[in-house]
Amino acid sequence: MRTLISTAFVSLDGVVEAPGGEPGYRNSGWTFKDVEFLPEAYELKGREQKEATALLMGRVSYEAFSPVWPDMEEFADYKVLPKYVVSTTLTEDDLVSNWNETTILRSLDEVAALKETEGGPIIVHGSAALNRNLSDAGLIDRYHLLVFPLLLGAGKRLFSTTDKDTQKLKLVEHEVYANGMQKQVFDVVR
Repeated sequence: MRTLISTAFVSLDGVVEAPGGEPGYRNSGWTFKDVEFLPEAYELKGREQKEATALLMGRVSYEAFSPVWPDMEEFADYKVLPKYVVSTTLTEDDLVSNWNETTILRSLDEVAALKETEGGPIIVHGSAALNRNLSDAGLIDRYHLLVFPLLLGAGKRLFSTTDKDTQKLKLVEHEVYANGMQKQVFDVVR
C-alpha cells in the first residue's frame, strides 16, 4: 500500500490559500512577503521531490501548477513523475502535454484504489478542498507541514470542519527555525 502525504504551507490559524502569490486572495504571497527566507526551513520541500513517486492534486491546483511547474528548475524532479488529478469536470483535452503522464481520477474511491497499487509515496500539493475530502475519507497517511508564524484570518483551510471522530496524529519530525517557521511531520494513527 502506498503512503499518501499531504504537504502544505500553512499559517498558524490553518490557512493554506495563495501562499505563492496566486491572485484573488487578500494576503496572497504570505510565505515570501511576511516571513524572512531561510533556506534551511525549506529542506523538507527538496526531500519531498526526491522521495515522491507520484503527484496527486485537485483540479484548481492542477490548473495553477501545470502552466508553470513543468518549466521551473526547482520542480524538475516532479516533471518526470506520474500525476493524478481528482476532478469531475476536467477532460483529457484540458491536460498539458509537457508534464509527463497525467491521469484524471473521478472519485475518492479511485484515489483509494491508487493507494492500493505498487509504488512509493504519493504527495498532495495545494488542493485545499481535496485535502479536506481525503482527510474525511481517512485516506491521508502523513502530513508535512511548514507552519508560518502568521494569522491570516479568512482563507481556504487545510483541515476539515466536518463533525467527525477524533483523528490522532503522531509527531515524527519537527524543527523550529530562527524566522519563527516550524516544520511538523505527523503520521496519522490508525
